[in-house]
Amino acid sequence: MRLDPAIVQALSLDPASTTVASHGSSGFNATAKISTTLKDGIQKHFFMKTAPGKDAKVMFRGEHASLNAIHNAVPSLCPASLATGQSDDGSYFLVTDFLDLSSRSTAAAVEKSSGLSLAAKLARLHTTPAPQPPYFSPSKKLVFGFPETTCCGDTAQPNDFRASWAEFYAENRLLAMLEKCERNNGQNAEFRSLVEKTVQRVVPRLLGDDHLNDGKGIVPVVVHGDLWSGNKGRGQIGGKGGVEDVIFDPSAVYGHSEYELGIMNMFGGFGKSFFDEYHRLCPKTPPVEEYADRVKLYELQV
Repeated sequence: MRLDPAIVQALSLDPASTTVASHGSSGFNATAKISTTLKDGIQKHFFMKTAPGKDAKVMFRGEHASLNAIHNAVPSLCPASLATGQSDDGSYFLVTDFLDLSSRSTAAAVEKSSGLSLAAKLARLHTTPAPQPPYFSPSKKLVFGFPETTCCGDTAQPNDFRASWAEFYAENRLLAMLEKCERNNGQNAEFRSLVEKTVQRVVPRLLGDDHLNDGKGIVPVVVHGDLWSGNKGRGQIGGKGGVEDVIFDPSAVYGHSEYELGIMNMFGGFGKSFFDEYHRLCPKTPPVEEYADRVKLYELQV
């Protein structure tokens, strides 16, 4: 494989000591491993995704911002994204720290790790306030959204900032998904009526500012946004530290922590012991008796 000059420049690589080879697989893009030798003789690896078209530009910008939002909050939870942009050939790229999912959990590797389980790391992510956009700071009001459009699978998700979590979930997820369905498949009056009733009645009833968390409001946190068993594993990040529980391929948003649990619950892969540990560290939002209803509501995001 040939390494595009734009990627060489973005990572400040020496082409003479750098190689690239196909690595892994993806349903949406080509994936590769970049290997280079630094000036001190140490070998360093990167993971790269490439794809043509404007959709790839949106997807990679969203993943770049998502990975770094998670990494900044809990560094041992996912690799950092190092660069995204357009190659000289017109395609788009994303380059991250290399996540070695083939690393073996030896005693030495475990000793070098953070020692935190996936449940503990996710709870830490979900109890760390998300950064707020500077242009909202004069109002001192917390907002929900994300700086970039993100993609859950190949579905682009609008993340315009909203002052209300209920408004964000209704407008940016349920109604946005309805509009995409209608563009792709045509209108269905019964389906539209069901979605609109959910937006008008169920969302305010369960997620309204005057109701959720006993009317005290919620603090937006970074959520992965597409967390299922296929987007988690154990590996070493960037050739440093030990083998860790890690997550990848995020579609992040600054939102309600329980929003994460919709996809997790729907697709499975997280058992009772996981959720018991997670909720000891990140308690269910009041009213607790409506927790199961909220998780079911969040399953509708996809």
